[in-house]
Amino acid sequence: MFELKWLWKYMGKKRHLFIIGLILSALTSAMQVINPMLSQKLIDEVITPRKTDLLLPILGAMLVVQVVRLGLRYVMIICLEHNSQQMLDDVRKRMYRVIEEQDYRFYGRIRTGDLMTRITSDLDLVRHFCAWISYNIVDSVVLFSVTIAYLCTVNVPLTLCMAAITPFIAVITYFFSKKIRPMFVELRAKLSNLNTVAQENIAGNRVVKAFAREPEEEEKFRRCNEEFRKKNLEATYVGVKFTPLIELLSQSLTVTSLLVGGIFMMNGSLTAGGLMAFSSLTWALANPLRNLGMLINDVERFFASCRMVIEIFYAQPSIVDHKLATEPKERVKGDVEFKNVSFRIGGTTLLDHVSFHIPAGSTLGIMGTTGSGKTTLVNLIDRIYDVSEGEVLLDGKNVQDYTLHSLRSAVGMATQEVFLYSETVLKNVCYGNPNLSQEEAVKYMKMAAADEFSAKLPDGYETLIGERGVGLSGGQRQRLALARAIAMRPSVLILDDTTSALDTETEKYIQEQLRHLDFPCTKIIVAQKISSVMNADCILVLDRGRIIEKGTHEQLLKHRGYYSSIWALQNGMEQEAVHLGA
Repeated sequence: MFELKWLWKYMGKKRHLFIIGLILSALTSAMQVINPMLSQKLIDEVITPRKTDLLLPILGAMLVVQVVRLGLRYVMIICLEHNSQQMLDDVRKRMYRVIEEQDYRFYGRIRTGDLMTRITSDLDLVRHFCAWISYNIVDSVVLFSVTIAYLCTVNVPLTLCMAAITPFIAVITYFFSKKIRPMFVELRAKLSNLNTVAQENIAGNRVVKAFAREPEEEEKFRRCNEEFRKKNLEATYVGVKFTPLIELLSQSLTVTSLLVGGIFMMNGSLTAGGLMAFSSLTWALANPLRNLGMLINDVERFFASCRMVIEIFYAQPSIVDHKLATEPKERVKGDVEFKNVSFRIGGTTLLDHVSFHIPAGSTLGIMGTTGSGKTTLVNLIDRIYDVSEGEVLLDGKNVQDYTLHSLRSAVGMATQEVFLYSETVLKNVCYGNPNLSQEEAVKYMKMAAADEFSAKLPDGYETLIGERGVGLSGGQRQRLALARAIAMRPSVLILDDTTSALDTETEKYIQEQLRHLDFPCTKIIVAQKISSVMNADCILVLDRGRIIEKGTHEQLLKHRGYYSSIWALQNGMEQEAVHLGA
């Protein structure tokens, strides 16, 4: 059982508490036989012969046994809870770290809702196994075994008669287990689908409202919820079918002890105390068997969930630090060069033999049609993706020779699709540089034209903003994202269509500020508007993953290609643009 080996390995520093808990579980289960033994002695040696000298000692011993057992039981539960909560904490932190390290392939394969299910409910079922299922299994096995052993000392034939019933319960339990296992795998998949639908609709609620799709999304959720309900009921019905059989066989133990035990008592082969011992311990044989169905149910849930947790736990990102990767000894200058770079995903070529050079401190503009590879190109610089062919150099050194942390610390990025955390304005700006003082943060917010509207918020810079910047306009979110990128003081600043939601005046102000940053920085501006890139030292025009034009604004206008056609369109010269495009 790989799942059990994995669980044992990653119980962590409190594994000894789990061992202590199971030992106490076995001990306290065995102690449940002591009082019936003393009851037998009480009847056979005190009540029947009417000798009262042992009455108080036996009653006192029974009381002490019960108190000690309850005390040990309390310690057992505390040990198992401490162990399971520590395991939960350690594994969840490891899973979260693994998720954070994954690349685009991982997130393309596993949906967000499924990830949330694995890191919450699946992992909690694993904890439930450690804290509850494990000791119940030990309880059942030890209690049944010790009871059989003790009853054999009282009357072997009667014990064998009662034990003969147990194989039938074992057979029924086996078939129940075989039937229920695939159901829990399907049930878990239905839960994952349900969580995914809920997560996507919560995250995309503005899109839902914009297209008035509330009824359709409610219907989608209703269908997923109904499928989950039906699958739950299906699993429950299977349990209900098997439970009466197990219950009937368990109850037959009581009938057997009274019927056969009464016959043995009448013929003198069993004492009254012995019959009482059998009667009082019938539950000790019946309960473990009766609990088998429930325990198998829980164990199957554990295995189904544990496999999902392990899949994430051992997931390996494809983009990692190379063995010889190093931290730069001084600040990266920002000299960027692409040498014959190609990038493919699943057989589709997104970049095809791209080569160019950006001297440190200069500005590069990138334009092109939608899907031409602009965003893919800039994502190769900080290794969001890795090249399929060629190499990307930073200060003359392959980006793969830098540690990921040092590389991404040297590259600041602001994108058109802005994500802001449910934190204060100030904390969002300082996200990439937590040690930044408020004065410095405000300075960079001014550079990004984000200080004025931020200061007017209800609590100023300490105002909490919602997930994804809810409560702010698109332009305000873009300006905060730009301020966050600048606040890193990066050696390479990438602006991926960052000013698309800004008015012309604000965009000109930001461009002026970017030309006068108080730290050395190479700037790469991806844009659709000519005004965003026209002052760049060099402009690349991409089409289908290839560079089709390259030069300054003036050079590209003279070239009279794609760039000049877009310039004509954006400056109200439609006829010329059509002519040039032809």
